[in-house]
Amino acid sequence: MPGNKKTPIWTDPDDAPELTDEFFERAALMEGDRVLRPAQGTLTKRGRPKLENPKRQITLRLDSDLIDRLRESGPGWQSRINEILRKAV
Repeated sequence: MPGNKKTPIWTDPDDAPELTDEFFERAALMEGDRVLRPAQGTLTKRGRPKLENPKRQITLRLDSDLIDRLRESGPGWQSRINEILRKAV
């Protein structure tokens, strides 16, 4: 038996939150893999909202002296590149 085996953490089932009628009203209703009714409330709104026009990451090769001058201008230098390119296009 390996010496680095971790013992599982015991969870007391009595510490689980009560399942109320509200919990079941907000829960997704499914039959197998088919969703009959999606979940309602804050459960469906987790995470950061989607952006309408998200930025994309690319790789761009620029001259070293140009990158050095932009970096010397301080924080936000990559956003300034975006502004410069937008004005040029």
